[in-house]
Amino acid sequence: MSLDQTAETLQAVLAAKPGSAHAPLTGFPGVTLYKVSGKMFAILTLKRTPNVILKCDPHLAEILREQYAGVGHRSHLDRRFWISVDLDADVPLAEIERLAAHSYDLVRAKLTKKQQAELAPS
Repeated sequence: MSLDQTAETLQAVLAAKPGSAHAPLTGFPGVTLYKVSGKMFAILTLKRTPNVILKCDPHLAEILREQYAGVGHRSHLDRRFWISVDLDADVPLAEIERLAAHSYDLVRAKLTKKQQAELAPS
């Protein structure tokens, strides 16, 4: 799969999450923030080194950094809870999609019960 196809697939996966809202990051062309109920769960960068920054369980983040060269840290966010995944590295698309779902689930779990209920399918 090409890098463009990977990026398109990931954009669709992130946008399809219940309650997902996305918008370009002001002043940073090619960077899109994905949020649920106003809480960020992903930052997708398509310029320079295409990557996605995702929330992650700290223990899992350590394991992923050891397992894949394409998993690291690339932002001002706390490296214990956020990982960067290079889209053109050794991380399979299926794993990136799983990590995106994990990030969404971690953020959703911290929402109020009312916010979570609003996201539930009807």
